[in-house]
Amino acid sequence: MSANKLTQNRWLILSHGFNMDGRASSQTITDKIPYLLDNKIQPVVFSAITGIKDQRFPHRQFLAWGPAAFRFDFRHWIANQYGRGFIYKFLTRTVSVLLAPLIGLEKLFLGYSSQWSWAMPAFIHGYRLIRAGKVDVVYSTGGAWSAHLAGLWLKKVTGIPWIVEIHDPLVIRKSPMDEGFEQPKNRDARFRHYLEKQIIRYADFAWWFTNGAVHYAKARNPNLNTSGNAHGFMVLPGAEPPGGLSAAKQHLYGDTLNLSHSGSLAKDRSLSTILNALEGLFKKYPDAREHIRVHAYGAALDSLTVEAISRLSYQDVLIAHGRLEKDPATGKSGRERVVEKMQEADVLILLHGNDEWCAEYIPSKFYEYLWTGRPIWGITHRNPQLDEMLSERGAYLSQEGNVEGIGMALERIWLDWRERRLIEPKWLPLGVDQAVEQILTEIKYKQEAH
Repeated sequence: MSANKLTQNRWLILSHGFNMDGRASSQTITDKIPYLLDNKIQPVVFSAITGIKDQRFPHRQFLAWGPAAFRFDFRHWIANQYGRGFIYKFLTRTVSVLLAPLIGLEKLFLGYSSQWSWAMPAFIHGYRLIRAGKVDVVYSTGGAWSAHLAGLWLKKVTGIPWIVEIHDPLVIRKSPMDEGFEQPKNRDARFRHYLEKQIIRYADFAWWFTNGAVHYAKARNPNLNTSGNAHGFMVLPGAEPPGGLSAAKQHLYGDTLNLSHSGSLAKDRSLSTILNALEGLFKKYPDAREHIRVHAYGAALDSLTVEAISRLSYQDVLIAHGRLEKDPATGKSGRERVVEKMQEADVLILLHGNDEWCAEYIPSKFYEYLWTGRPIWGITHRNPQLDEMLSERGAYLSQEGNVEGIGMALERIWLDWRERRLIEPKWLPLGVDQAVEQILTEIKYKQEAH
């Protein structure tokens, strides 16, 4: 199919988690929509039922056909409809019990991640639209790889131009020496390995969110950017000012040094790193015990953090606020509420993790942090691109696993706060407009080159 069809403006956007409040995989695409509309793109969006239906353009929501995905989608749909009270608990538990045998069979025979089956209704309905002549381009984005699978099927069956946005690496490497050639034993990982190769073979354009991700995708697939294969490149996704933020709020020092973390936690991305460092700080500066608080927003505490709280008796030091969702009293979204808490912080904690895939990944929360005007304490792992972006904006920077370095950074933050001279970061946020401009420019440039 000729490349100039990509200049046509009717785009079918496949995004499993579209319009899910506070979800990074949703925000990455929903934040782009106003800029796509400004560029005369006419979107039709297919998503799961997990988000809020958009009224600005055709937005069709489909239930996944597999039992595990149905359970996942149903939980979020019920939460959107009725909140997370009695009705939510009763209905979700009932559905979980009824679907348990089918979910067990699905895992036994396939072993894929739960959302895979959403690809089926997305493909069927997408095929009908394409055959009716209502779509010029398929744009899959994720997040859940089911969107890419549906896009692949549509490309193979119809030949329609297909562009792909890969949020997180599909192939998870194990060490710096591992480039991801080995076929994984896990069935889901093995399928993702296959899917990456299919994307590079059949997609017209594909982009990743870090230099590292592009580097390793190219190492595994030397045919990337060659004739007949995907044109691949790197895009910094950025973020819209969270909660409609337009400028940094002036920081006011109080009598407490508030360190704040937003986002998911896990054993490889744990606030225990901070708590263990606080133990040494409190021994050196006993008065700090009464003046430092760590706030956790957006997720349940990981097991290592829970253990550290108990071991160190830090029940009053770490305050777990959980996930902030839409407040019916004020009408504020979860995203708006979180940014208010971010700006109340003295320092924002950015935990990168300790897995090898950190070399190919930048936490999406980083881009929201940049809009707050608050200093960031980044604890990073094997990602020079992220380190450079933090350093050039003004940040406290530590390397994951460097216990001494983390302790020194924490001490510097404490002393800077006590002297009322915390780092004042440079105002260099990354918006989504630059991402959309780059994507459209890459497509236009490649077409003109041909």
